[in-house]
Amino acid sequence: MRVLVIVQQTDAGPGVFDAVLAGSGHEIEEWRPDLSPGPSAAITDYDATLVFGGAMHVDQEAEHPWLRAEKELLSELCAREGPVLGVCLGAQLLAEAAGGSARLAATPEIGWHEVRLETAAATDPLLGLLPRRFAAFQWHSYEIEPPAGASVLARSDCCLQAFRAGRRAWGVQFHAEVMAATVTEWMAKDGEGKGGELSAAGLDPEEISAETARRAGASGRLGATLCRRFLALAERASA
Repeated sequence: MRVLVIVQQTDAGPGVFDAVLAGSGHEIEEWRPDLSPGPSAAITDYDATLVFGGAMHVDQEAEHPWLRAEKELLSELCAREGPVLGVCLGAQLLAEAAGGSARLAATPEIGWHEVRLETAAATDPLLGLLPRRFAAFQWHSYEIEPPAGASVLARSDCCLQAFRAGRRAWGVQFHAEVMAATVTEWMAKDGEGKGGELSAAGLDPEEISAETARRAGASGRLGATLCRRFLALAERASA
């Protein structure tokens, strides 16, 4: 298979998905929409697409004009039911591309929070493999309004955490791909200036670091499982 990996910024890449992708035997291409107008081929030439997060927001096309082209590409994917998995910002972009939206949440969700699968997840070919409840890392201030007719697959106390639009377009708000080193990097960057998100939310970086040390292993295994299953579903679709 030919797999397209869309990365919005350097420190928000595939994370634990990377080893799964590297060992899959598939042709993997990374596209940075902020650096290049498009991937090397038409979207119809890819058998699977993964879209990762970033510090920008879905409604910031004026600041990040490349978001518009990315949304158009994802809309085309949804229209032809090409397998796609969006994570955090990637899930929000996918929701909008499929006819839903993403909006500023009442409160940001940062740190480790419980995610609970909804009833519909039991028969979902991707999320049905996950535990009914699990801790996942979050760092977002926008929330998803799913497209009409989408299957709502998971929630947290804060907001929707996973959905499926059509047969093969999945979005997960939680950072299934996150690694402990990435959490450390994000917190360090947030703390470089005054008024960071952690400080504004009254969160203690040391507490998050300690919880990350406890939870990163299990979270990484869950993320790897999710990635492997997504690739398997994409293989089935392309057969």
